[in-house]
Amino acid sequence: MIQAKGLSKTFHVADKQPGLAGTLRHLFKRQVRPVEAVRELSFAIEPGEMVGFLGANGAGKTTTLKMLSGLIHPSAGHLEVAGYRPQQRRERFLQQVTLVMGNRQQLMWDLPPIDSLRVNAAVYGIDAMETKRRIHTLAEMLELGEELHRPVRKLSLGQRMKAELLAALLHRPAVLFLDEPTLGLDVNAQARVREFLADYNQRYGATVLLTSHYMGDITALCERVLLIHQGRLFHDGPLDALTTRLAPCRQVRLELRHPQEHGALDRFGTVEFHQGHHLRLLVPRDQLTQQVSQLLQQFEVVDLEVSDPPIEELIGALFNAQPS
Repeated sequence: MIQAKGLSKTFHVADKQPGLAGTLRHLFKRQVRPVEAVRELSFAIEPGEMVGFLGANGAGKTTTLKMLSGLIHPSAGHLEVAGYRPQQRRERFLQQVTLVMGNRQQLMWDLPPIDSLRVNAAVYGIDAMETKRRIHTLAEMLELGEELHRPVRKLSLGQRMKAELLAALLHRPAVLFLDEPTLGLDVNAQARVREFLADYNQRYGATVLLTSHYMGDITALCERVLLIHQGRLFHDGPLDALTTRLAPCRQVRLELRHPQEHGALDRFGTVEFHQGHHLRLLVPRDQLTQQVSQLLQQFEVVDLEVSDPPIEELIGALFNAQPS
């Protein structure tokens, strides 16, 4: 469904010095410098897959989504989506894809969503009866009712995002590019959007590429993730495999019956936290069984929990450790 090979994008940005002299120099002798936003990305996504697309701000995620949807042309590489070259913007291609950006809107601000939906349906050549049926189906899935008949400016952020999703999916695209669809939503609204996306994927077999800074979106919806760092693909595979790759250790949380002196548990792993009865250790994965067994033998353990470090912390540490 989606094939990218050696995908790259370089922007040429103005390099202007501050002050009046810099402005005059820039006016008569403009200088530009290349900025590589995306560097030789290669990946494939099968029909019906839901794939998470992770990366820090400025890593190249949105640029990649814009290339996949045909909004900008790649500088190099080969790209194919649903059998089409996105940059050619063929009508059949546009009928099969949609791009939803959490910080952009297509609904007309002073009109109720239902009016914008009818305009969208006319653009895509959907007849009135089919439009009514699709609006009803999607509104039911999104739990939208009379909100469709209120001006967009009077809707809450969560209601507006759901109406935006309805508008983006009215033509029933086979490929969804979702850029921060839960941006700014509260916990309950995020959960409802996730449930809708999972339902839509199962019902229509849509292929989904999802970017989000809320790891709850990724862990709830995507078994596979692409991690992009400084414009390059760092990881392509299961989320669990990424955790293992970034964290060779597991966290062991302990509550002991009797407090221990600092340093008493250093031999079992790296002590991250120690306060009275409570400790948190990092233990290498290949030593985990042995070390936990010894802890249980040598100390009176009230509670013990073994877990992976939070994935957002691992990814954040990766970005902080590798300078641009």
